Amino acid sequence: MAKEKSQFVCSDCGGTSPKWLGKCPACGAWNSLVEGIAPQQGETKNRFAALSATAEVAVLADIEANEVERSPTGHEELDRVLGGGIVEGGVVLIGGDPGIGKSTLLLQALDSLQRQGKSTLYVTGEESGAQVALRSRRLGLERSQVRVLAEIQLEKILATLQAHTPDVAVIDSIQTVYSDQLSSAPGSVAQVRECAAHLTRAAKASGTCIVLVGHVTKEGALAGPRVLEHMVDTVLYFEGDTHGPFRLVRAIKNRFGAVNEIGVFAMTERGLKGVSNPSAIFLSQHAEPVPGSCVMVTLEGTRPLLVEIQALVDSGGPSPRRLSVGLDRDRLAMLLAVLHRHAGVACMDQDVFVNAVGGVRISEPAADLAVMLSIASSLRGKALPKGFFAFGEVGLAGEVRPAPRGQERLKEAAKLGFTVALVPKANAPKKAIAGLEVHAVERVEEALNLVRSLA
Repeated sequence: MAKEKSQFVCSDCGGTSPKWLGKCPACGAWNSLVEGIAPQQGETKNRFAALSATAEVAVLADIEANEVERSPTGHEELDRVLGGGIVEGGVVLIGGDPGIGKSTLLLQALDSLQRQGKSTLYVTGEESGAQVALRSRRLGLERSQVRVLAEIQLEKILATLQAHTPDVAVIDSIQTVYSDQLSSAPGSVAQVRECAAHLTRAAKASGTCIVLVGHVTKEGALAGPRVLEHMVDTVLYFEGDTHGPFRLVRAIKNRFGAVNEIGVFAMTERGLKGVSNPSAIFLSQHAEPVPGSCVMVTLEGTRPLLVEIQALVDSGGPSPRRLSVGLDRDRLAMLLAVLHRHAGVACMDQDVFVNAVGGVRISEPAADLAVMLSIASSLRGKALPKGFFAFGEVGLAGEVRPAPRGQERLKEAAKLGFTVALVPKANAPKKAIAGLEVHAVERVEEALNLVRSLA
């Protein structure tokens, strides 16, 4: 037998090289080339015939388009992230760390949909049918009628989807599926790309909603080619500490709804349960205010959330550390420079640690003012007033800029019992909010002086 030729494929872009290189010649990524078997001559013939479809050129105004119909999954938090429920023919990709709860949530959702009269199919490539059944018993899904298929060959999965035509199908996971048309191993760039393309085409043609479970790399990104995220309609990420009880599901892409929506779940013995008041888990339970703590209101999609920002300023050595968890480290360095230049608060010889409580990640700049106030509070050793919160973006010139949808943030905080607010001047409410004392500022030094007078 002739020796099979090998080639090296980039795990980031799918580019190939006849020999191993430290840097991918196509995309420039380092240490991304993985050895695989080179395709034989004639092996790729007509592989994409099933993906091509004839279509006529049409005028946009003449195309009939109705609002997409959604089917609620029975889990309010998951429906929020999906934009209201699953869509016929939609393809959803969900990724997260091992053991964070992806398979658990999807099995619960399939059981809820099946009890609503929907036809469901759970395709598992990582477990046997008996293992899935044991998990369903642990979750309390007694006498569940969800159909299970333990299979990893793409052609057999497509044949099953065509024979049973389920309303919703879960593929757990896309990295375990392989096609006979390719000689590379399951999980390789080519296999993931082609299997996802065929499953996406099957979903569009049959109207079945397909949910793909994806592995993640050690950096937290979805494993496989980047084109995988472009193929699907919705991309969801599981976030949170696997050692903690709470999980966040965040929408990164959604063709049928808003992006950056989050769903909050609590991991229990009976699986994942939605959290109706997520602000409660992001606030520490202090009997009395403590130095270095400031509450802010962040927006996650359409939902305002109250999050506690904690800071610890301690004497450092010749090379002080700047460490942030849940916040951008570069932005922390910038805020410390603004604090020194415009407010006279120097931390150049101090270690500064900043943390967003509850494992939430805050990416919006409206957290700037709360971060600066918590740092100043820790440095002075004086707590902020009870019932106090702040939000606002801080510029390099020391100005405090408005945050979007400020009225909703203020109303959410007032509803949860907060009484004192420090906000940008442009976010000051025109009408007084019952039980809430609002202080509007334009500059960083003005904000710090106001906090000193309140304390």
